[in-house]
Amino acid sequence: MTSLYQSTITSLPLLGRGKVRDNYAVGDDKILIVTTDRLSAFDVVMSEPIPGKGMVLNQMSDFWFDKLSAIVPNHLTGIAPESVVRPEEAEQVRGRAVVAKRLQPIMVEAVVRGYLIGSGWKDYQASGAVCGISLPPGLRQAEKLQAPIFTPAAKADLGEHDENISYAEMEQRIGKELAARIREVSIALYQAAADYAATRGIIIADTKFEFGLDDQRKLYLMDEVLTADSSRFWPADSYATGISPPSFDKQFVRDYLETVPGWNKTAPAPALPPDVVEKTGAKYREALLRLTGQNLKD
Repeated sequence: MTSLYQSTITSLPLLGRGKVRDNYAVGDDKILIVTTDRLSAFDVVMSEPIPGKGMVLNQMSDFWFDKLSAIVPNHLTGIAPESVVRPEEAEQVRGRAVVAKRLQPIMVEAVVRGYLIGSGWKDYQASGAVCGISLPPGLRQAEKLQAPIFTPAAKADLGEHDENISYAEMEQRIGKELAARIREVSIALYQAAADYAATRGIIIADTKFEFGLDDQRKLYLMDEVLTADSSRFWPADSYATGISPPSFDKQFVRDYLETVPGWNKTAPAPALPPDVVEKTGAKYREALLRLTGQNLKD
């Protein structure tokens, strides 16, 4: 399988590159989002691509955008990416890009947690709360919460860590009305997705959503949704509390990096061995098949 580490489209103005996605302007009101095969871990972009990863993320997001469209509109336009670039550039976008509405991004990530894991577990151990939300005493790692909780994060610059913030701080940043709308929509999206995933033998432990506004300040779901990059997916048949369950994501990469002597989780990243790259790619493809019933499209 061929890979794309960085797109080189010259027929459209480059707006910027994120950890995984390259964005190009399509006129004044649309944007071409190319999902590359780059992978970041601990907010550091690895030097090696994961072949096909960008296509998996793109296909999974398309699946969820369609399934959840009744809850909130999304940024998709339905325009074929191949139609907005030169013919010789079409291969760079086929299967891994979308033409989206150009929105004003809301600089707060909408994180929903259904289980006590990751930074939420560390926060709970230290304070008995997660992002200021008090939880009952005696909960165990990976335990299911009584109800999903909304724990926003401030978006960081490339290479920096996103910062968990309180809901009150979110209100100060974007306004009470918009904060309340995003919280309501995010929990509804998570609950609908978690209910569906349960029928596929998958637990969605947590996820993050990103939103944007159009010129009329209408709210749209944007970027990616419920992928293995933005969510923790656990196989239900191996779930247990008191441990960090195995997940369908970049865990092979994280586990390897934790064993590299002297690396302090800042760029440049250590080289990834071929077997770690292959196992990670296989996990992404397995997540796509398990959740959507679809193999990676040619």
